Amino acid sequence: ISKSKQKSESIEKKIGRLDAELLKYKDQLKKMRDGPSKNTVKQKAMRVLKQKRMYEGQREQLAQQSFNMEQANYTIQTLKDTKTTVEAMKIGAKEMKKAYKDVKLDQIDDLQDQLEDMMEEAGEVQESLSRSYGTPDIDEEDLEAELDALGDELLLDDDSSYLDEASAAPSIPEGIPSDSKTNKDGVLVDEFGLPQIPAT
Repeated sequence: ISKSKQKSESIEKKIGRLDAELLKYKDQLKKMRDGPSKNTVKQKAMRVLKQKRMYEGQREQLAQQSFNMEQANYTIQTLKDTKTTVEAMKIGAKEMKKAYKDVKLDQIDDLQDQLEDMMEEAGEVQESLSRSYGTPDIDEEDLEAELDALGDELLLDDDSSYLDEASAAPSIPEGIPSDSKTNKDGVLVDEFGLPQIPAT
């Protein structure tokens, strides 16, 4: 491809020189009168134009050849990439088959069943540990009935010794306690037994 590009560049330069030569002949023909001299210049211009057409044809052929080579290279590279991809897929499929040989569906199912059983057992253990040991619900009506019966039992009890114990208990002090006290002489003293100074 690089050689074709070099040839194409060389042809472009030749065509450029021929164009410049044709312009020169065209200017000469405009200034010349009809006659043998003008016909001679015209013949030279025709030969240059034929060369230009020949080079233009070669340029088109080289361009087509370069395009075809580029297409071929693109196709070759695509095939190489496809081959690499296919090889990678083959290796991947081989590795997957090898890995699946070590995986048995029956063992997976058994393992799932074992895990499910263990989860159920764990749930039962948690439920057992969280069981409440509190007192059972008590019916309010039963309590009222028992309270009424208890009152009747106390009234029917002949032993009144508990009343004697209650009457022998010390009496509840009356009045408001005060920090002021008097000594044997009737003088007010404070909590430390010292005479209090009367307030002025």
